[in-house]
Amino acid sequence: MMPQLVTVRRRRSDGRSMRLHVPVLPVLLVLSPLLLIAVLGGLVACLATHVSPMGALRGVGRLLWALPGTRVEIEQGRAAVLVSVR
Repeated sequence: MMPQLVTVRRRRSDGRSMRLHVPVLPVLLVLSPLLLIAVLGGLVACLATHVSPMGALRGVGRLLWALPGTRVEIEQGRAAVLVSVR
C-alpha cells in the first residue's frame, strides 16, 4: 500500500518538541509537475547508462510500497528528529 502520512517530530535541545503531519497524496499532487520532470530525467539516465527503464520503475515501485511502517530516528546531543511513515 502507498504511504499516506509522514510524521516528523523534532525535539529541540531545550526539551520542547514540534510535530508535523504531512499527508502524502496532496503533496504529491502539488509536486506532480516536478515529478514528471524527474521521471523524464530518470528515463534519460536509464538510456544513458543502459539500464532497463521498466526494471528501474519496478524497483522504485517496490521501494515506495515498502515504506509504510518505516521509522528513522536521529539523535545528536539533546536534539532529536523522528520520521515515521504510515
